[in-house]
Amino acid sequence: MSRGGRDCPVLTTGRLTLGPHGLDDYEDSVALWADPVVTRHIGGAPATASETWARQLRYAGLWPLVGYGYWQVRESATGRFVGEVGFGEFRREVTPSLVGTPEAGWALAPWAHGRGYALEATTAILDWADRVLAAPRTVCMIDPQNGASLALAAKLGFAVFAETRYRGAPTVLLERFAPGARL
Repeated sequence: MSRGGRDCPVLTTGRLTLGPHGLDDYEDSVALWADPVVTRHIGGAPATASETWARQLRYAGLWPLVGYGYWQVRESATGRFVGEVGFGEFRREVTPSLVGTPEAGWALAPWAHGRGYALEATTAILDWADRVLAAPRTVCMIDPQNGASLALAAKLGFAVFAETRYRGAPTVLLERFAPGARL
């Protein structure tokens, strides 16, 4: 049975609003993905504007196909773009396979680092996934040199289940079980 057909919901936290991507978010996304600080551990190189456009199209396509996807994150008080968080079904060629399991991901603008925004936004999406998706398990893939993301993943309850390679580079696969799911 397909999980698709779901629209991106708006989530709010104490300081943030998470919503669907729109054309008005494109320039903010281009700036995010062109920043070498952001991409150092995510792909290793800044993205072009056309690569970011393809990313936004992928984000939009996830929701109707699999019933989950990515949110753009903004400060509620100012509307300032913070970054992007969500779940993917990227069908990555990685062993062990992540296919069929929501893969969490997050990328924040450098100005937003160290303010607790990543924890706040990812906690919101994991709470949503636990309630709405009822997925017993979520996963994430992190560059082993990305200490900040590994620390965040640990705070969120993710634990390493495999060390592998993706696109020729070392990577760590982590998993988190929903409350009440088999551990």
